[in-house]
Amino acid sequence: MNGKYFLGTNKLVYAFDKTDPVKQQTANRLIKTALFEQSGCISYQVIQEFINVATRKFVVPLTNTDCRKYLDAVLTPLCSVFTSIELYHRALDIMERWQFAFYDALIIAGALQAQCRILYSEELSHGQKIEMLEIRNPFVE
Repeated sequence: MNGKYFLGTNKLVYAFDKTDPVKQQTANRLIKTALFEQSGCISYQVIQEFINVATRKFVVPLTNTDCRKYLDAVLTPLCSVFTSIELYHRALDIMERWQFAFYDALIIAGALQAQCRILYSEELSHGQKIEMLEIRNPFVE
């Protein structure tokens, strides 16, 4: 295992959230470190979820042009996990063993596939270990 970490969708969303400067700063630090040190990654699922939120739920939604720029500059370089039947099988195994909802299990399966040691998420249980992956809430550290 290496020192890579996996970013859940909300970390990308918080990078745009000016209403919570602490979360915005933490999210931007994680994203910049992931990009510049190649220490973090995301999956295709995170890209899909982010684009949906950014174009539909932001206070000022991203335009398609801005979304394409962010996709090219940030999301694409971070994406290292793509859909596959094996990924779905692993997610189903995680669902069964640890009782996660499917989309949470798919995020965990993606982080494991990318051989990450840390999954940054505030929706899952801080400190929980799944195989060699530890779930951490970056806002309680």
